[in-house]
Amino acid sequence: MPDFDRHSLLDLPPYPAAGYARLADRIAALIGTGNDVVFVQAEAVVALEAAATSLGRPGLRALNIVTSPYGELFGGWLKRAGAEVVELKGEPGLPATVEAVAQALAGADGIDLVALVHAESASGILNPLPEIAKLARENGALLLVDAVASAGGHELDVDALGIDLAVIGPQKGLGGPAGISALCVSPRAWQAIDRPDAPRHSVLSLMDIKRNWLDAGRGLLSGMPSALEFHALEAALDRVEAEGIAGTIARHLRAQRAARAGLQALGARLWVSDENEASRLVTTILLPEGLDSHRLAQHGAAVAAGLSAGVGVVASRLLRLDHTGPRAARETVLAGIRAVARVLREAGVAVSETAAEAAVDAVWNA
Repeated sequence: MPDFDRHSLLDLPPYPAAGYARLADRIAALIGTGNDVVFVQAEAVVALEAAATSLGRPGLRALNIVTSPYGELFGGWLKRAGAEVVELKGEPGLPATVEAVAQALAGADGIDLVALVHAESASGILNPLPEIAKLARENGALLLVDAVASAGGHELDVDALGIDLAVIGPQKGLGGPAGISALCVSPRAWQAIDRPDAPRHSVLSLMDIKRNWLDAGRGLLSGMPSALEFHALEAALDRVEAEGIAGTIARHLRAQRAARAGLQALGARLWVSDENEASRLVTTILLPEGLDSHRLAQHGAAVAAGLSAGVGVVASRLLRLDHTGPRAARETVLAGIRAVARVLREAGVAVSETAAEAAVDAVWNA
Protein backbone atom coordinates (compact mmCIF):
# COMPACT_ATOMS: atom_id res chain seq x y z
CA MET A 1 0.00 0.00 0.00
CA PRO A 2 1.31 3.50 -0.80
CA ASP A 3 2.11 5.71 2.17
CA PHE A 4 -0.31 8.59 1.55
CA ASP A 5 0.56 10.23 4.90
CA ARG A 6 3.94 11.23 3.50
CA HIS A 7 2.19 13.46 0.96
CA SER A 8 -0.22 15.39 3.18
CA LEU A 9 0.49 18.64 1.31
CA LEU A 10 -1.12 17.04 -1.73
CA ASP A 11 -4.26 16.15 0.20
CA LEU A 12 -5.29 19.53 1.60
CA PRO A 13 -9.04 20.17 1.65
CA PRO A 14 -10.37 22.88 -0.67
CA TYR A 15 -9.61 26.38 0.54
CA PRO A 16 -12.79 27.84 2.13
CA ALA A 17 -14.77 29.95 -0.30
CA ALA A 18 -15.16 32.81 2.18
CA GLY A 19 -11.41 32.86 2.76
CA TYR A 20 -10.51 34.40 -0.58
CA ALA A 21 -12.19 37.70 0.22
CA ARG A 22 -10.49 37.79 3.62
CA LEU A 23 -7.09 37.28 1.97
CA ALA A 24 -7.81 40.07 -0.52
CA ASP A 25 -8.77 42.43 2.31
CA ARG A 26 -5.62 41.58 4.24
CA ILE A 27 -3.45 42.36 1.22
CA ALA A 28 -5.34 45.63 0.72
CA ALA A 29 -4.59 46.62 4.31
CA LEU A 30 -0.86 45.90 3.87
CA ILE A 31 -0.55 48.12 0.80
CA GLY A 32 -2.85 50.89 2.00
CA THR A 33 -5.77 50.71 -0.40
CA GLY A 34 -9.55 50.66 -0.44
CA ASN A 35 -9.52 49.61 -4.10
CA ASP A 36 -10.43 46.14 -5.31
CA VAL A 37 -7.84 43.42 -4.85
CA VAL A 38 -8.24 40.38 -7.11
CA PHE A 39 -6.24 37.20 -7.59
CA VAL A 40 -4.57 35.72 -10.65
CA GLN A 41 -3.89 32.06 -10.08
CA ALA A 42 -0.39 32.14 -11.53
CA GLU A 43 3.04 33.71 -11.03
CA ALA A 44 3.07 37.50 -11.22
CA VAL A 45 4.33 37.71 -14.81
CA VAL A 46 0.92 36.36 -15.88
CA ALA A 47 -0.81 39.06 -13.84
CA LEU A 48 1.36 41.69 -15.54
CA GLU A 49 0.50 40.34 -18.97
CA ALA A 50 -3.19 40.27 -18.01
CA ALA A 51 -2.99 43.92 -16.97
CA ALA A 52 -1.34 44.98 -20.22
CA THR A 53 -3.71 42.88 -22.32
CA SER A 54 -6.79 44.20 -20.52
CA LEU A 55 -5.72 47.87 -20.57
CA GLY A 56 -4.15 47.93 -24.02
CA ARG A 57 -6.27 49.02 -26.98
CA PRO A 58 -5.95 51.00 -30.20
CA GLY A 59 -5.88 54.69 -29.34
CA LEU A 60 -4.32 54.23 -25.89
CA ARG A 61 -1.06 56.16 -25.50
CA ALA A 62 1.27 54.75 -22.87
CA LEU A 63 4.57 55.92 -21.42
CA ASN A 64 6.42 52.74 -20.51
CA ILE A 65 9.44 53.33 -18.27
CA VAL A 66 11.92 50.57 -19.06
CA THR A 67 14.65 49.79 -16.52
CA SER A 68 14.81 46.00 -17.02
CA PRO A 69 13.68 43.21 -19.34
CA TYR A 70 10.37 43.12 -17.42
CA GLY A 71 9.55 46.64 -18.55
CA GLU A 72 10.36 45.68 -22.12
CA LEU A 73 7.95 42.75 -21.88
CA PHE A 74 5.18 45.00 -20.61
CA GLY A 75 5.63 47.42 -23.49
CA GLY A 76 5.48 44.54 -25.95
CA TRP A 77 2.20 43.31 -24.49
CA LEU A 78 0.69 46.80 -24.72
CA LYS A 79 1.76 47.08 -28.37
CA ARG A 80 0.29 43.66 -29.12
CA ALA A 81 -3.04 44.94 -27.78
CA GLY A 82 -2.87 47.88 -30.17
CA ALA A 83 -1.63 50.64 -27.86
CA GLU A 84 0.82 53.31 -28.94
CA VAL A 85 3.78 52.99 -26.61
CA VAL A 86 6.41 55.63 -25.88
CA GLU A 87 9.34 53.86 -24.24
CA LEU A 88 11.62 55.74 -21.86
CA LYS A 89 14.97 54.01 -21.47
CA GLY A 90 17.77 55.39 -19.37
CA GLU A 91 21.22 54.03 -18.68
CA PRO A 92 21.15 50.21 -18.70
CA GLY A 93 20.43 48.74 -15.29
CA LEU A 94 20.05 52.10 -13.52
CA PRO A 95 16.94 53.88 -12.16
CA ALA A 96 14.86 56.25 -14.27
CA THR A 97 15.27 59.92 -13.42
CA VAL A 98 12.37 62.19 -12.52
CA GLU A 99 13.66 64.75 -15.01
CA ALA A 100 13.59 62.24 -17.88
CA VAL A 101 10.03 61.17 -17.02
CA ALA A 102 8.87 64.80 -16.85
CA GLN A 103 10.47 65.53 -20.23
CA ALA A 104 8.89 62.44 -21.80
CA LEU A 105 5.44 63.43 -20.55
CA ALA A 106 5.91 67.01 -21.70
CA GLY A 107 7.10 65.90 -25.12
CA ALA A 108 4.28 63.44 -25.75
CA ASP A 109 0.96 64.47 -27.22
CA GLY A 110 -1.19 63.23 -24.34
CA ILE A 111 -0.40 60.11 -22.29
CA ASP A 112 -3.22 57.90 -20.98
CA LEU A 113 -1.10 55.42 -19.02
CA VAL A 114 2.25 55.52 -17.21
CA ALA A 115 3.76 52.10 -16.43
CA LEU A 116 6.88 51.26 -14.43
CA VAL A 117 8.55 48.69 -12.23
CA HIS A 118 8.99 50.02 -8.68
CA ALA A 119 11.97 47.97 -7.45
CA GLU A 120 14.09 45.88 -9.81
CA SER A 121 15.52 42.62 -8.53
CA ALA A 122 17.15 42.26 -11.95
CA SER A 123 19.77 44.90 -11.15
CA GLY A 124 19.04 45.91 -7.55
CA ILE A 125 17.67 49.39 -8.26
CA LEU A 126 14.68 51.40 -7.04
CA ASN A 127 12.74 53.75 -9.30
CA PRO A 128 11.47 57.07 -7.82
CA LEU A 129 7.82 56.03 -7.55
CA PRO A 130 6.42 58.93 -5.45
CA GLU A 131 7.76 61.55 -7.85
CA ILE A 132 6.65 59.62 -10.95
CA ALA A 133 3.21 59.06 -9.41
CA LYS A 134 2.88 62.81 -8.89
CA LEU A 135 3.77 63.47 -12.52
CA ALA A 136 1.24 60.89 -13.71
CA ARG A 137 -1.51 62.49 -11.62
CA GLU A 138 -0.65 65.97 -12.88
CA ASN A 139 -0.96 64.68 -16.45
CA GLY A 140 -4.24 62.86 -15.82
CA ALA A 141 -2.72 59.50 -16.72
CA LEU A 142 -3.49 56.12 -15.21
CA LEU A 143 -0.58 54.71 -13.21
CA LEU A 144 0.35 51.03 -13.35
CA VAL A 145 3.07 49.76 -11.03
CA ASP A 146 4.84 46.42 -11.00
CA ALA A 147 5.28 46.12 -7.23
CA VAL A 148 6.31 42.48 -7.22
CA ALA A 149 9.81 43.22 -5.89
CA SER A 150 8.83 46.09 -3.61
CA ALA A 151 5.76 45.02 -1.61
CA GLY A 152 6.98 44.13 1.88
CA GLY A 153 10.42 45.63 1.36
CA HIS A 154 9.59 49.23 0.48
CA GLU A 155 6.86 51.63 1.51
CA LEU A 156 3.88 51.15 -0.81
CA ASP A 157 0.82 53.25 0.08
CA VAL A 158 -1.29 52.65 -3.01
CA ASP A 159 -4.09 55.13 -2.40
CA ALA A 160 -1.84 57.92 -1.14
CA LEU A 161 0.32 57.58 -4.25
CA GLY A 162 -2.67 57.39 -6.57
CA ILE A 163 -1.72 54.03 -8.10
CA ASP A 164 -4.50 52.76 -10.36
CA LEU A 165 -3.22 49.24 -10.89
CA ALA A 166 -0.57 47.53 -8.77
CA VAL A 167 0.65 43.99 -9.36
CA ILE A 168 1.75 42.16 -6.21
CA GLY A 169 3.80 38.97 -6.08
CA PRO A 170 3.92 37.53 -2.55
CA GLN A 171 7.02 35.42 -3.21
CA LYS A 172 9.51 38.21 -2.59
CA GLY A 173 9.33 40.74 0.28
CA LEU A 174 6.22 39.11 1.76
CA GLY A 175 7.92 35.71 1.86
CA GLY A 176 4.96 33.88 0.33
CA PRO A 177 4.27 31.48 -2.54
CA ALA A 178 5.18 32.14 -6.17
CA GLY A 179 2.17 30.45 -7.74
CA ILE A 180 -0.38 33.15 -6.90
CA SER A 181 -0.43 36.89 -7.52
CA ALA A 182 -2.72 39.81 -6.75
CA LEU A 183 -3.78 42.96 -8.55
CA CYS A 184 -5.08 46.11 -6.93
CA VAL A 185 -7.45 47.90 -9.34
CA SER A 186 -8.90 51.39 -8.90
CA PRO A 187 -12.33 52.49 -10.19
CA ARG A 188 -10.57 54.55 -12.88
CA ALA A 189 -8.67 51.48 -14.02
CA TRP A 190 -11.86 49.40 -14.17
CA GLN A 191 -13.46 52.10 -16.33
CA ALA A 192 -10.53 51.89 -18.74
CA ILE A 193 -10.69 48.08 -18.80
CA ASP A 194 -14.48 47.69 -19.10
CA ARG A 195 -14.90 48.19 -22.86
CA PRO A 196 -16.79 46.26 -25.55
CA ASP A 197 -13.49 45.22 -27.12
CA ALA A 198 -11.83 44.18 -23.84
CA PRO A 199 -10.58 40.57 -23.85
CA ARG A 200 -12.99 38.05 -22.39
CA HIS A 201 -13.02 34.30 -21.86
CA SER A 202 -9.27 34.37 -21.40
CA VAL A 203 -6.82 33.80 -18.57
CA LEU A 204 -5.55 37.30 -19.44
CA SER A 205 -8.95 38.95 -18.99
CA LEU A 206 -9.35 41.10 -15.89
CA MET A 207 -13.00 41.60 -16.89
CA ASP A 208 -13.53 37.87 -16.48
CA ILE A 209 -12.13 38.08 -12.95
CA LYS A 210 -14.35 41.06 -12.19
CA ARG A 211 -17.46 39.37 -13.54
CA ASN A 212 -16.81 35.89 -12.14
CA TRP A 213 -15.53 36.90 -8.71
CA LEU A 214 -16.06 40.54 -7.73
CA ASP A 215 -19.51 40.91 -9.27
CA ALA A 216 -20.49 37.45 -8.04
CA GLY A 217 -19.94 38.41 -4.40
CA ARG A 218 -16.27 37.40 -3.86
CA GLY A 219 -17.04 33.78 -3.07
CA LEU A 220 -15.39 30.79 -4.72
CA LEU A 221 -12.83 31.59 -7.38
CA SER A 222 -13.49 30.24 -10.85
CA GLY A 223 -11.65 27.21 -12.14
CA MET A 224 -9.92 24.93 -9.64
CA PRO A 225 -8.03 27.08 -7.11
CA SER A 226 -4.88 25.54 -5.66
CA ALA A 227 -5.51 25.05 -1.95
CA LEU A 228 -1.76 24.71 -1.39
CA GLU A 229 -1.02 28.17 -2.81
CA PHE A 230 -3.75 29.91 -0.82
CA HIS A 231 -2.84 28.21 2.44
CA ALA A 232 0.75 29.30 1.82
CA LEU A 233 -0.39 32.87 1.12
CA GLU A 234 -2.40 32.87 4.35
CA ALA A 235 0.64 31.65 6.29
CA ALA A 236 2.80 34.38 4.73
CA LEU A 237 0.28 37.07 5.64
CA ASP A 238 0.08 35.68 9.19
CA ARG A 239 3.85 36.10 9.50
CA VAL A 240 3.90 39.61 8.04
CA GLU A 241 1.01 40.77 10.22
CA ALA A 242 2.65 39.31 13.33
CA GLU A 243 5.80 41.32 12.60
CA GLY A 244 3.82 44.31 11.31
CA ILE A 245 4.30 45.61 7.78
CA ALA A 246 6.39 48.49 9.15
CA GLY A 247 8.61 45.94 10.90
CA THR A 248 8.95 43.85 7.74
CA ILE A 249 9.98 46.94 5.76
CA ALA A 250 12.41 48.02 8.51
CA ARG A 251 14.01 44.56 8.54
CA HIS A 252 14.60 44.76 4.78
CA LEU A 253 16.11 48.22 5.21
CA ARG A 254 18.50 46.97 7.89
CA ALA A 255 19.47 43.99 5.70
CA GLN A 256 20.09 46.35 2.78
CA ARG A 257 22.30 48.64 4.86
CA ALA A 258 24.20 45.73 6.41
CA ALA A 259 24.81 44.15 2.99
CA ARG A 260 25.99 47.43 1.49
CA ALA A 261 28.31 48.11 4.43
CA GLY A 262 29.74 44.60 4.32
CA LEU A 263 30.32 44.63 0.58
CA GLN A 264 32.01 48.01 0.70
CA ALA A 265 34.28 46.86 3.55
CA LEU A 266 35.06 43.80 1.45
CA GLY A 267 36.36 46.13 -1.25
CA ALA A 268 33.54 45.38 -3.69
CA ARG A 269 32.05 48.15 -5.84
CA LEU A 270 28.34 48.73 -5.27
CA TRP A 271 26.34 49.00 -8.49
CA VAL A 272 24.06 51.68 -6.99
CA SER A 273 25.96 54.25 -4.94
CA ASP A 274 22.91 55.95 -3.41
CA GLU A 275 21.02 53.84 -0.87
CA ASN A 276 17.78 55.64 -1.77
CA GLU A 277 18.07 54.40 -5.37
CA ALA A 278 18.77 50.79 -4.37
CA SER A 279 16.46 47.84 -3.84
CA ARG A 280 16.08 46.57 -0.29
CA LEU A 281 15.62 43.00 -1.51
CA VAL A 282 18.91 42.46 -3.33
CA THR A 283 22.24 44.26 -3.24
CA THR A 284 24.30 44.24 -6.41
CA ILE A 285 28.01 44.70 -7.01
CA LEU A 286 29.83 45.56 -10.23
CA LEU A 287 32.53 43.00 -10.85
CA PRO A 288 36.05 43.93 -11.95
CA GLU A 289 36.80 43.70 -15.66
CA GLY A 290 37.42 40.14 -16.77
CA LEU A 291 35.08 38.49 -14.26
CA ASP A 292 31.79 37.04 -15.43
CA SER A 293 28.89 36.96 -12.95
CA HIS A 294 27.26 33.93 -14.57
CA ARG A 295 30.40 31.87 -14.07
CA LEU A 296 30.97 33.10 -10.50
CA ALA A 297 27.33 32.42 -9.61
CA GLN A 298 27.88 28.73 -10.41
CA HIS A 299 30.49 28.44 -7.64
CA GLY A 300 29.30 26.15 -4.87
CA ALA A 301 29.60 28.86 -2.22
CA ALA A 302 27.60 31.28 -4.36
CA VAL A 303 24.83 28.77 -4.96
CA ALA A 304 24.60 27.90 -1.27
CA ALA A 305 24.38 31.58 -0.26
CA GLY A 306 21.83 32.56 -2.92
CA LEU A 307 24.18 34.70 -5.02
CA SER A 308 23.12 35.15 -8.63
CA ALA A 309 24.03 37.00 -11.79
CA GLY A 310 22.19 40.14 -12.75
CA VAL A 311 19.50 40.15 -15.45
CA GLY A 312 19.54 42.38 -18.50
CA VAL A 313 22.05 44.32 -20.59
CA VAL A 314 24.73 44.56 -17.88
CA ALA A 315 24.03 41.12 -16.39
CA SER A 316 27.47 39.65 -17.00
CA ARG A 317 29.09 42.33 -14.81
CA LEU A 318 26.59 42.23 -11.91
CA LEU A 319 26.54 39.84 -8.96
CA ARG A 320 23.47 39.94 -6.69
CA LEU A 321 23.26 39.21 -2.97
CA ASP A 322 19.71 38.17 -2.05
CA HIS A 323 18.18 39.37 1.23
CA THR A 324 14.51 38.97 0.34
CA GLY A 325 11.65 38.06 2.68
CA PRO A 326 12.86 35.63 5.37
CA ARG A 327 16.40 36.07 3.98
CA ALA A 328 16.44 39.66 5.28
CA ALA A 329 18.31 38.46 8.36
CA ARG A 330 21.78 38.93 9.85
CA GLU A 331 22.85 35.32 9.32
CA THR A 332 21.80 35.33 5.68
CA VAL A 333 23.54 38.62 4.93
CA LEU A 334 26.72 37.36 6.60
CA ALA A 335 26.56 34.11 4.62
CA GLY A 336 26.21 36.12 1.43
CA ILE A 337 29.16 38.35 2.29
CA ARG A 338 31.34 35.32 3.04
CA ALA A 339 30.32 33.74 -0.27
CA VAL A 340 31.17 36.92 -2.19
CA ALA A 341 34.53 37.02 -0.41
CA ARG A 342 35.29 33.43 -1.32
CA VAL A 343 34.37 33.64 -5.01
CA LEU A 344 36.23 36.93 -5.45
CA ARG A 345 39.30 35.63 -3.61
CA GLU A 346 39.40 32.49 -5.75
CA ALA A 347 39.06 34.73 -8.82
CA GLY A 348 42.21 36.56 -7.75
CA VAL A 349 40.65 39.65 -6.15
CA ALA A 350 42.07 40.79 -2.79
CA VAL A 351 39.32 41.05 -0.14
CA SER A 352 39.06 41.65 3.61
CA GLU A 353 36.44 39.25 4.95
CA THR A 354 37.05 40.10 8.61
CA ALA A 355 36.42 43.80 8.01
CA ALA A 356 33.30 42.96 6.01
CA GLU A 357 31.82 40.83 8.79
CA ALA A 358 32.54 43.56 11.33
CA ALA A 359 30.79 46.11 9.11
CA VAL A 360 27.69 43.88 8.85
CA ASP A 361 27.54 43.45 12.62
CA ALA A 362 28.04 47.18 13.24
CA VAL A 363 24.97 47.97 11.14
CA TRP A 364 22.83 45.11 12.39
CA ASN A 365 23.53 45.83 16.06
CA ALA A 366 23.23 49.62 15.81
